[in-house]
Amino acid sequence: MATVTVYNSTVITDPKKNPFSFKVGVAQMLRGGAIVQVSSIEQAKIAEEAGACALTIREPIRRGISRMMDPSLIKEIKRVVSVPVIARARVGHFVEAQILEAVGVDYIDESEELAIADDQNYINKQNFRSPFVCGSRSLGEALRRIREGAAVIRTQGELLGSGSIVETVRNVRSTMGQIRTLHNMDDDEVFAFSKKIEAPYDLVAQTKQMGRLPVVHFASGGIVTPADAALMMQLGCDGVFVGSEIFDCSDPYKRVRGIIQAVRHYNDPNVLVESSYGLAEAMAGLNISDDRIERFGGANV
Repeated sequence: MATVTVYNSTVITDPKKNPFSFKVGVAQMLRGGAIVQVSSIEQAKIAEEAGACALTIREPIRRGISRMMDPSLIKEIKRVVSVPVIARARVGHFVEAQILEAVGVDYIDESEELAIADDQNYINKQNFRSPFVCGSRSLGEALRRIREGAAVIRTQGELLGSGSIVETVRNVRSTMGQIRTLHNMDDDEVFAFSKKIEAPYDLVAQTKQMGRLPVVHFASGGIVTPADAALMMQLGCDGVFVGSEIFDCSDPYKRVRGIIQAVRHYNDPNVLVESSYGLAEAMAGLNISDDRIERFGGANV
């Protein structure tokens, strides 16, 4: 049984004053889950069967400009799964978002992984009925996206699909560290802090009061093992995005299922052990070469 958390603030969560609160409430249903990226009907079925809380759809990697995917594939996948479906629009491309909403997607991801359509402006997400997912790499960026109307924040790491989690850990730790600093701050210091991180004061004050982001907070980038997923949860995230590279292995169902179990039981070492059995063999297709590993501190080893 899912639990919907209603936050004690009228800044963005009073349905009588702001319909955005409805989208924030809907997104709470994703907490404690794994959102799996898929590029085919077969992958969508595997992810749903393994227990994914939602699917995000991407087209197979190809050369050239990455844009919104063909709506026909979105409709085909929606017909065969019952979990929420997320589709991606380019940053600033509100017409792509209009098309995706008309197709009937459950969430729209204004994705920096695609080519950028507008390098000056993000989509005004308040103009849409569909909840939006947006990426960020810091607290200030996350709160700016929330002001625009994002109902889910995705702290983003690397975008190359290499399986390296270092950038994701760095950005999650940075965001969580800023939230802890803010939570312990004197009230009269919040104005200067909000100016420093270039974020709306009311959302900064709400974050201070809550001790967390005002919306659902996921991590994304390089999360390919149960241990990776549990790490993100123990660092304070509400869930994880799992890239489609997880299917490039001998047993994708086992890997997806293991990650989902790790998200649900991230503080239980026994479950994490069970989820990690057979990891080397099943993940053979995801091993990266030595020249793609980021060295600690940039030092040669």
